[in-house]
Amino acid sequence: MDALESDGCLDVVDSLIEAMPEAVFIVAPDLRLIAINGSANRLLPDIRKGELLVRAMRAPDVLDAAMRVFQTGQPQSSVWLDRFPVERQFEVHLKRLVIGKRNACVVTLHDVTEARRVDRMRTDFVANASHELRTPLASVLGFIETLQGPAREDRAAREKFLVIMSDQARRMARLVDDLLSLSRIEQNLHMRPEKEVDLTSIVGQMVDSLSTMADEAGVDLRFTPGEQVVAPGDYDELLRVAENLIENAIKYGAPSPVDIVVDVKDGMGRLVVSDQGPGVAAEHLPRLTERFYRVDAGQSRAKGGTGLGLAIVKHIVARHRGRLSIESTPGQGSTFSVTIPLAH
Repeated sequence: MDALESDGCLDVVDSLIEAMPEAVFIVAPDLRLIAINGSANRLLPDIRKGELLVRAMRAPDVLDAAMRVFQTGQPQSSVWLDRFPVERQFEVHLKRLVIGKRNACVVTLHDVTEARRVDRMRTDFVANASHELRTPLASVLGFIETLQGPAREDRAAREKFLVIMSDQARRMARLVDDLLSLSRIEQNLHMRPEKEVDLTSIVGQMVDSLSTMADEAGVDLRFTPGEQVVAPGDYDELLRVAENLIENAIKYGAPSPVDIVVDVKDGMGRLVVSDQGPGVAAEHLPRLTERFYRVDAGQSRAKGGTGLGLAIVKHIVARHRGRLSIESTPGQGSTFSVTIPLAH
């Protein structure tokens, strides 16, 4: 590496890669880093000149590809999946570079996270939407055929079928709205909100909005507003978190009271929603935030659920760099806790 560093060409290489928008670094034949641009430093904060690449980037496939470049002189490609702090995927391109009279390898990282996410969302949307929409759509079409045929002059049947068709149409509309919301949240997952909002005010507004629904279900919403809990956040998204958690507690915890707390714990803003309802068996807990996963599909659909509520909550919390935890004991109730970093 010393021979490479002493070569005046390296200063030119440093300037060139610094002008590149993507993360770029250069390694010597012993796989030590000899040049790093600013984008690479931001992507890999621990990366340092003179250190072995393996210490800065734990990616065996990329290391193997770099060795093949030196062995064969041929360009190589690889894929690197970075899981911290959020999952990102990179296409890695490696190519031989001659600096003075010495061989080196230039490594370029191209972030394909968003492109892959969009592809995955498109695939998921088609698969999930077609599955979930098929039943209500078939039901509506069946009733339309009946009303156009045998029940054309049957007033009582017409009124009954129109009510069912209206319910099914609303179910499809809720499903489409939730799928679109989930897609928008996923597209912005890497953009942490910066505007400061008051979590206490948000939850208080949602408690007021859902009070009529709670009264109709015979549920007592117990919330005592305390001090402001200010955090960087998206107001509408955090309102959606409060709505989904409180509404779920009303629907599936009834007729037990629902306790709602907003406070600060261990330096984090916290929202806790708990009920004393039937609870959820342990084997279901890890899957509750999966799209379209339902403990009781029939009950969920009967209550107007789309199977996307907790998936939306999970993604919003992840965007806010927070954490969602779920605790439940059959026969004793459930507790949903959301923690997000406070404003500094």
